[in-house]
Amino acid sequence: MIDPIHSLAFSVQANRGVYALLVGSGVSRAAEIPTGWEVTLDLIRKLAGLYNETCDPDPELWYREKFGSDANYSDLLDGLAKTPAERQQLLREYFEPNDQEREEGKKEPTAAHRAIAALVKQGFTRVIITTNFDRLLETALNSEGIVPTIVSSPDQIQGALPLIHTQCCVFKVHGDYLDTRIRNTPAELEQYPPEYDQLLDRIFDEFGLIVCGWSAEWDGALRSALTRAPSRRFTTYWAVRGKPGDEAQRLISHRRAQVIPIEDADSFFQTVQQYVESIEEFSRPHPLSTEAAVASLKRYISEPRHEVRLSDLVDETVKQVVEVTSSEAFALTADPDGESATTRLKRYEEVCSTLIAMALVGGFWAKEEHHHVWRRALERLDLKSWSGVSSLWLQLHRYPSTLLLYALGLSAVEASQLQFLNYLLTTPILRHKDQKYVPAVRLLLLSRFLHEGMTRERLRKEGLVNSHDLPRDKWIYEPLWPYAERIIPDKGRYTLVFDRLEILMALSSAYQDKEGLESYYLGSFVYRSENRNRIRQEIEGSPSAEGNESPFVTCGIFGRSAEECKQGLVGLEERLGRW
Repeated sequence: MIDPIHSLAFSVQANRGVYALLVGSGVSRAAEIPTGWEVTLDLIRKLAGLYNETCDPDPELWYREKFGSDANYSDLLDGLAKTPAERQQLLREYFEPNDQEREEGKKEPTAAHRAIAALVKQGFTRVIITTNFDRLLETALNSEGIVPTIVSSPDQIQGALPLIHTQCCVFKVHGDYLDTRIRNTPAELEQYPPEYDQLLDRIFDEFGLIVCGWSAEWDGALRSALTRAPSRRFTTYWAVRGKPGDEAQRLISHRRAQVIPIEDADSFFQTVQQYVESIEEFSRPHPLSTEAAVASLKRYISEPRHEVRLSDLVDETVKQVVEVTSSEAFALTADPDGESATTRLKRYEEVCSTLIAMALVGGFWAKEEHHHVWRRALERLDLKSWSGVSSLWLQLHRYPSTLLLYALGLSAVEASQLQFLNYLLTTPILRHKDQKYVPAVRLLLLSRFLHEGMTRERLRKEGLVNSHDLPRDKWIYEPLWPYAERIIPDKGRYTLVFDRLEILMALSSAYQDKEGLESYYLGSFVYRSENRNRIRQEIEGSPSAEGNESPFVTCGIFGRSAEECKQGLVGLEERLGRW
């Protein structure tokens, strides 16, 4: 069987920023940082000494009998140190190293803290929940140049940025050692403020989870938050030393968590970081190979005598993509529950990276004699039909074709090559369900792509589809942007070109299909009204002013006359109105 830590590393690398960490005292133990209760007991011993009394073997009992109440970290601190400055001086020896401790490496960030900080810096994780109130994690993050958003009290939650907009958020559910409001006693750990519960509910619903160094024995409120989280969008990985306790085992069973046996937190997080970086390095195509392919492409496009070489270069790149995506690594018969759709999409994007880079440049500079090269690439990239396989995996297997169509389409729109765009959109592609050839835009348009037998509920859980069954920007839009910078260096301009392409695709799809309003498949442009209105006015104005000589008419994307084009625009507006 595959080692669960390998599975974890693949999940973290493929789902950048999706996994949150839940770390407990076990992560700081190697730094010899005391727990809050250990600090409380030590302060009681010192206080008893002032009374010339011995509180051992039960400092808690001595305190109760002496002061008539249970020992409480917050109350004890309030009584011993009245101001924040005084509390800082009192607690410094427990949480901050002196010179000797610093030389011995005590009370300093551990290897685990440094590995976590490295994962944050590279964008693999951004949300960290911790029951610790030391500042070792913040110190490790600062050493990497990261200034995290710290949440350690309800009022800080109200003013915090949404998680998606933060580079790193450290949620200290038990508080910070310099704040007397830390949670320490069993009663304090049984219930959180409503603001804490709401934030935890969001995190446990929207993120995958990696648990390490947390026993789950004492934190009733945190256990409750994990138990009530309804979502299973991403796997929970639970690192344990030895046998998990009863409470931890109950949570592991409830969340169907993948248990990872470990020696200690340091070796666990170091291994995860090393594995993730190794997978990232192997997944990244050699920069010279892509750059060399694009450089060759530019040279071949510029001179007619290289037309055959251009064709061979594109054909060979497509062949490589087909060979890899047809291998066992992309088996269609595998159980879809064994791998997330997000992970598989990322793997397709990595395999197609060189082809995408070539398409964005080649489509922009394509001459008429090159058009057939790219249409043939679309035809050859689409794979033949299989039977008895997962419908989800089969649909995702068209993703390389969709990536190529969008890459070529973006470059054609940016270069105002509408004739070329129509030629691409009408490329005949085999539809498996009835073995008929239909225009590429009818099968590969992203919104249509989601309607062909895919499990939309699962894609919605993974954040790939929104509540309106429209694809989120992490499909196509974000993956193509780094490559599109070669021809569209401005992100705002890129967004406008992307929306223009999807609107023309929606119009083309309806024109090719003639099935009424449902033929207009909508994209992200429905949410960007400023772009949508600008593009609509541009497309409407041209046929009205130029009639049948309008480039939108002569290209034939959504009509062969000005009147047909106007009807197509009216249909799209009606579809938008219904949406």
